[in-house]
Amino acid sequence: MKQFLYPAIFFKLEDEYRVIFPDLDISTDGRTFEEAYMFAKDLLRVYFIYVLKHDLDYNLPSSYEDLQKTGSKGEIVTMIDAIIGPKDLK
Repeated sequence: MKQFLYPAIFFKLEDEYRVIFPDLDISTDGRTFEEAYMFAKDLLRVYFIYVLKHDLDYNLPSSYEDLQKTGSKGEIVTMIDAIIGPKDLK
């Protein structure tokens, strides 16, 4: 089993929340913060299943504290995890 923990940046648009993983250059969105969070967890999990299945390189996570310091007003930085088990890689 492998676990990945990456910082995600949430910000509010007009009628949705956008979530970006700056280290992985991937993003998603949702109508509510909760929906965006769930979609971000799913995205991170699917991303790493693909990476592991195809033996691809990936960036290591940035420091949470560094992203907090450089974030803009209105951005929410949080950590999101993905757990990949052996069944996911079949």
